[in-house]
Amino acid sequence: MVNRTVIITAGGIGKRMGKDIPKQFILLGDLPILAHTISVFHSFDPSIQILVTLPAEWIVYWKSSIKKHGFDLPHQIIEGGEERFHSIQNALRHANGKHIAVHDGVRPFVSNETIARCFLSLNDARAVVPVLMIKDTIRKISEGTNQAANRASFRLVHTPQCFHEKTLRLAYEQDFTPSITDDATLVEQTGESIYFVESNEENIKITTPFDLSIAQSFFLKK
Repeated sequence: MVNRTVIITAGGIGKRMGKDIPKQFILLGDLPILAHTISVFHSFDPSIQILVTLPAEWIVYWKSSIKKHGFDLPHQIIEGGEERFHSIQNALRHANGKHIAVHDGVRPFVSNETIARCFLSLNDARAVVPVLMIKDTIRKISEGTNQAANRASFRLVHTPQCFHEKTLRLAYEQDFTPSITDDATLVEQTGESIYFVESNEENIKITTPFDLSIAQSFFLKK
């Protein structure tokens, strides 16, 4: 089996959540959200290398929190950079997997099936992202006007986004571009094609109080 690494990004400060601590540290049941996310990847592959990027000022808090809650699954803490881009650059210096996933720390409900689809598809592609079809009607805004858009031409993009090691490393040799918000778009800038697999609907990103309420209902159903 190919060696795997997952870089879990947990650098947000959670302004939209309105809490005193970053959203990744909020408890979901008896554990922080980030601990649940780490657990999912360890469950999928106990041998996977787990790298977690954290803001420098919150590393001591995280270590104290997992000790308090008895969470001891193996993971390596990487000091985050100024932006998500720089945090992943830092993590790549420690990554040893031939296949590397990048995942949002506040997506604790990604399924083992979604993770498997992403990694297994690297047998045929060099860049894989999980997506969902859009169910709602959408409209495109442009220069003060708006018009109907064909939702069949769009997809919701989730994580983990998975790549061959060399593909991701090459992408992160580029300069930082603020408008690029995910790894697949950065990889695309190198000329690489992006391959889609199906995500799971529960794989939400917890960024608002409403998201947290949905997450709590998911957790109670597990």
